[in-house]
Amino acid sequence: MIAQPAPAPRLVFNSQQVARAIHRLAQGILERHPNPGGLGLVGVHSGGDRLVRRVESALADLLGRPGLDLDKGLVDISFYRDDYSRLKQTPSVRNTDIPFDVEGRDLVLIDDVLFTGRTVRAALDAIFSLGRPSRVELAVLVDRGHREFPIAPDYCGQVLPTQRHQSVNVYLFDDPALDHAILEDHKYHTAA
Repeated sequence: MIAQPAPAPRLVFNSQQVARAIHRLAQGILERHPNPGGLGLVGVHSGGDRLVRRVESALADLLGRPGLDLDKGLVDISFYRDDYSRLKQTPSVRNTDIPFDVEGRDLVLIDDVLFTGRTVRAALDAIFSLGRPSRVELAVLVDRGHREFPIAPDYCGQVLPTQRHQSVNVYLFDDPALDHAILEDHKYHTAA
């Protein structure tokens, strides 16, 4: 038997497609929240870091309010993961930085890729450890399926059907013209 390497990573979204997906997220949010001033945007480390700012910028563009400054924060899920004790290496821990009171607030939890739902579950646990929001909605750039929890996005930029052995990696840069997403296949084939 000869082991054959997995196929090379494949570009699935270029910068224009990423920008359109972010625009769709902002449009969806504005449909439910025409005056988003009271919303808090919370990104999941690390995929949601830049994405929170991009969504806020897209909201500002759609509203024609370039100075829009919503409450924003980032949540770290390292200690809320359900597989923490099974990890081979210690996860890199970042600070949860939500500089506003979540109690009674409407929040939009933002992440780049939704897969099993475990990251979202952990993020919700982390948020609720800080207080009890009135509502938490979920916005994801890419929904790739394969849920293990009953979690669905309220706002989705793009649905991308995948296989379980694949991964979707989104790369957002300071220069949006460099943004892209790739699909990687982690399954190795053997041939007789």
